[in-house]
Amino acid sequence: MRQAFLVLVGILLGTAAWAQNSYRINPGDVLAIEVLEDPSLNREVLVLPDGSFSFPFVGTLQAGGLTIAQVDTSLTRAISPNFAAEPNVFVTVRQVRPTAPGGSGVAAPRTIDIYFLGEVNNTGPIAIPPGTTFLQALSFSGGFTPFAAQNRVQLRRTDPLTGQQYVSEIDYRAIARGARLSQNVTLAEGDVILVPE
Repeated sequence: MRQAFLVLVGILLGTAAWAQNSYRINPGDVLAIEVLEDPSLNREVLVLPDGSFSFPFVGTLQAGGLTIAQVDTSLTRAISPNFAAEPNVFVTVRQVRPTAPGGSGVAAPRTIDIYFLGEVNNTGPIAIPPGTTFLQALSFSGGFTPFAAQNRVQLRRTDPLTGQQYVSEIDYRAIARGARLSQNVTLAEGDVILVPE
């Protein structure tokens, strides 16, 4: 009886390990990361809509579409320069992204709120899908008013941890004439797009 129980436990553990190793990470998943050499780095991280997550010493790493082993290898390489010897890193999926009611396996729809102020036809908060870029979001504004200073459009973002505000100025008029946007910023919760007069 005990042997049968041990065999069953072994099969279940093997199945769980295989599922973890073959699973491809999705936005909305929560990963648990452990670094044996530095427990202060142990944490749970949320995979963002663009498939990335943030980690100390590294900044942003890509996880979306990768297996646990691939993320483990990538993270180990990224933090190795901060250790005398290669660290032992363990990554596991702590929680998979939430699913829609009914268990269809499709991620529940989620939006973020951004705000339009100034010389646009639709001011106020607007719910947009995560991953929406600055230029895409302008289509939600209803267009500029005749008094809009299109060469001085501002993107204002507040860091939720420090409260510090960052302002980027974008010349939409130049973009409309064919200029390239040096960085088409992906919007975040609470961003404000201000179009001055």
